[in-house]
Amino acid sequence: MDEELQLNVPLLRRRVPNLTTAAREAGLRAATVSNLCTGKIPIGRAEVKTLVALASLAGCSLDELIIRGSGLRMIETGIKALDLFAPVVRGGTVGFVARPNMGQLVLLAELMLRLKKRGFATVFWDPHSDTPGINHVQEQSEFICSSKEDIHKQIVELREEKDIVIGVDRSKVLSGELLSLRESLKEVGARPITIALVDTKCEVIDEEGAYGPLDTLWKFDADLIGRSIYPAIDPLASISTVLEGPYLDAVHLATQQRARKLLRRYKELRSLVTAQGFDKISAPDLLLYNKGERLEAYLAQPFYVSEPYTNVPGEWLTLYETLEDVKRILGGEMDHTEPSELFFKGRLAARA
Repeated sequence: MDEELQLNVPLLRRRVPNLTTAAREAGLRAATVSNLCTGKIPIGRAEVKTLVALASLAGCSLDELIIRGSGLRMIETGIKALDLFAPVVRGGTVGFVARPNMGQLVLLAELMLRLKKRGFATVFWDPHSDTPGINHVQEQSEFICSSKEDIHKQIVELREEKDIVIGVDRSKVLSGELLSLRESLKEVGARPITIALVDTKCEVIDEEGAYGPLDTLWKFDADLIGRSIYPAIDPLASISTVLEGPYLDAVHLATQQRARKLLRRYKELRSLVTAQGFDKISAPDLLLYNKGERLEAYLAQPFYVSEPYTNVPGEWLTLYETLEDVKRILGGEMDHTEPSELFFKGRLAARA
């Protein structure tokens, strides 16, 4: 779609310092080039010969000059629970809300590893903390920066060629440094920067809007932790703006809504069963309970960063694979399968 195309302005300005003069000498109207750079003229309305001339001036290909897919969309992580219920928004901000020892830094390290595999540049803004788990994030980050100046310089060097994901501690939000960094990096046409915010002091759990505006919220669930279900992301409280409006595929949205409805009822029934036993729930509710138990078990997933400790290989599932599996569970195909057979695995077994 035309609105998903942008000019790679940083690349163009870096390679052609006197852009207005160079464009005029190449036979282009300076006003047209200026309007393309500021976004006043959409790329889709530009003449092909104009784009070809700009690429020639910059000494690059059209694929390098034009950034595709810059609209609001999700980034697949290969993590079932996240991609299904609260996807990462490309160029957005993800907030982790957790109490101590809930695995937020393990999840951030896993996110860094997975996005690095997808071609993202991974940068960690070191909070100089000795919080357990920080070392895992550092190990999975290509670049570790100690100051706002360092991270700004690193991003400017990287963003011409790659999308970037930055891991940032809440201390940088409170100090105002993150806001200052955002302001200094605003540039039309630049590749998106996705920010993952964690709270190493675990103070945001009781605060409303402690990170400021978020595009994705991942709230960790103590009950899931207590039952060793990881990632321990609450499927009912975790949300994403990419689920709003026209941005999400209709099949994804319908499947997610059905899964969330089932897990909401399952959670209610778990409380009743824990307090009074299975005798107090009806036969239809028992079927829902068993289906919810299977879906919850399926959403537990081994991580790559945990392989040395669990001896279980990490699993990556495409969104399509996750949706197909979840639909099979919701449709009753796995009703005769023990939840333990679905727990901490990748894909469901293929149909016979």
